[in-house]
Amino acid sequence: MIAGQAVAADLPYYPPVIEIPDVDYGYSGSFYLRGSAGLNLHWAPEVTHTTLATGNTHAIDQFGYGYSAGVGVGFETGTGWRFDATVDHLQTEGLQATIPAGHAVLTPGPHTLSLRSTVVLANAYYDFGLGSDYGYGAAGGLFGYAGAGAGVAFNRMVTQGSAVPDTWGSNTSLAAAGMVGVGYDFGQVVADVGYRGLYIHDIANTSTNFPYSIKNNWVHEVRGTVRYRFN
Repeated sequence: MIAGQAVAADLPYYPPVIEIPDVDYGYSGSFYLRGSAGLNLHWAPEVTHTTLATGNTHAIDQFGYGYSAGVGVGFETGTGWRFDATVDHLQTEGLQATIPAGHAVLTPGPHTLSLRSTVVLANAYYDFGLGSDYGYGAAGGLFGYAGAGAGVAFNRMVTQGSAVPDTWGSNTSLAAAGMVGVGYDFGQVVADVGYRGLYIHDIANTSTNFPYSIKNNWVHEVRGTVRYRFN
């Protein structure tokens, strides 16, 4: 027994090995691609026929409607801020002003606008977690966001009048946008749905006998977006 105790005392001692998993700090400094699509309503307060001395301004009395679809590339910092550049094809139909009977120059009746626009924006957003159980962090989850953008709109339009030929035109205008929404971070893929208020300063046709300008256009959109991270 004494000999056995002595042998046991001479055996080497190996402490247990405890493996600590690597800390997941989430996606930080990620580039991403994005694609968006949505439905919209187009509104402006009035149309002005710029060459007429009197009776040249008429109220818009009907919304336009349509859709948009676009792509973009961006970068997220991992601190909640992200930035991207987007290109969207925007289409609306049916924005309308009604010329009253007896107008000295313009044909009375409804005049509608068909708009095709390529909108290029530089955007910035801030993402934030929603609730303690759905934190926006390394494990992903539910989040909200707010953002803003600025750029240009390349507009192409067709005006359809009452018993007059269609007229075509184009112009380039300042554009800006404000965005809010909610989304879910799945890890490498992020999906969100939200509202975008797109402002187009001026839709103007200068190529006809009666040129017009539609200032302060607002396109109200409900859009869905999917982002794919590269790392």
